[in-house]
Amino acid sequence: MRESATGGSALNGRYARAPMTLDLRPLVALTFALALAVGGLGACKGSERSDVTGVTSPDATRDEAKRAGESGAPFAVLATKNTQRVPLDSGPGLAAAVATAVFPGRDQRPGAVALADTGDWRAALVASVLMAPPLRAPLLLTDQGELPGETAAALDLLTPTGAPQAAGAQAIRLATAGDPGGELRTASIAGDDPYTLALNVAEYRARVARRYSRSVLVVPADDPAYAMPAAAWAAKSGDPILFASRRTIPGPTRRALRAHRHPRIYLLGPRSAVSRGVEAQLGTLGTVTRITGGSPQTTAIAFARFIDGAFGWGIVDPGHGMVLADPKRPLDAGAAAALSASGAYGPLLLTAEDGGLPPPLRDYLQDIRPGYSNDPVRGVYNRAWIVGGPDAVPAATQAEVDGLLEIAPVNSTSESP
Repeated sequence: MRESATGGSALNGRYARAPMTLDLRPLVALTFALALAVGGLGACKGSERSDVTGVTSPDATRDEAKRAGESGAPFAVLATKNTQRVPLDSGPGLAAAVATAVFPGRDQRPGAVALADTGDWRAALVASVLMAPPLRAPLLLTDQGELPGETAAALDLLTPTGAPQAAGAQAIRLATAGDPGGELRTASIAGDDPYTLALNVAEYRARVARRYSRSVLVVPADDPAYAMPAAAWAAKSGDPILFASRRTIPGPTRRALRAHRHPRIYLLGPRSAVSRGVEAQLGTLGTVTRITGGSPQTTAIAFARFIDGAFGWGIVDPGHGMVLADPKRPLDAGAAAALSASGAYGPLLLTAEDGGLPPPLRDYLQDIRPGYSNDPVRGVYNRAWIVGGPDAVPAATQAEVDGLLEIAPVNSTSESP
């Protein structure tokens, strides 16, 4: 069994940047109040629509956007030169904004969407694998079995075309997710507990992909912050997520691993989350590699750095995307997973518990910071999505991340642009 943990790295100097002083608060409120109302109308069945009043942003989404814009921050919270924020704090609103950003319309429409309920972060986490090819199904959220206005509006904008690999299904409901209603063709994946649901999602994924994955992620069922980074990789790779408890491997997880016929098992989290005994038991079902750090934040960094053949992000150099989220909001991992599997692909990283930038993450961003010798136009660039409003990831944290992502001169003779 192998173990990968975060390690220290030498820094090549810091390039301090003053925070941006332009106040874009009105833009934040305006953009996200209108995002679901008009941002994707071109997606609606590929034609012009006259019933614009029927596709409006729900009051909750407008209120959240307004709060984000009135947060009191003296600089941009919607976007900086190297970051873009999705400043919505409700799960349904966040998932809807992500899905419509990834599939903005016209010839960019999903075949299907996945549906999970806001009260079940584990269902949202395992649903992320459905975003991988061939389905490419982003996640939307229901609330206590009902369809929130944000989700209904997103469905109207996305207008899923129907996934041939899923018998034409346009929506795939997981566990207790609500019925989207209307005329959408809907498939369901059942599961009375998270272990059985994860097994059934893995089986469903294998059927639509016509193969079992050679790699599987096993994450703690009861330590969500350690599990969160798995969503981004599952959405990108199609490697399914299974759950283990601290001291046992539940029966459905064992059955899933046996079906994969001795896969490579990548176990996220320390022994305090999943014990050495469970790791040994997993070793009888596949080849186990534990990826861990001393905290959820450093485990996420270890996973971002990790690579083993075709598995892993392997991000140890500049020129990548990434997603930054609050470890206290595990539902956000599934809601934002589509951002890691499209555009500037990249891993999920975690803030400190107070929303600040943990020193190991600061060092990691500095370590992979882009540089240039002569002309920054010829360089590579890092980009980051910030997930949630300023209460989740403060504007000051976003500003610090922006500075650490900025391309910088690598020798004393270079001039700043």
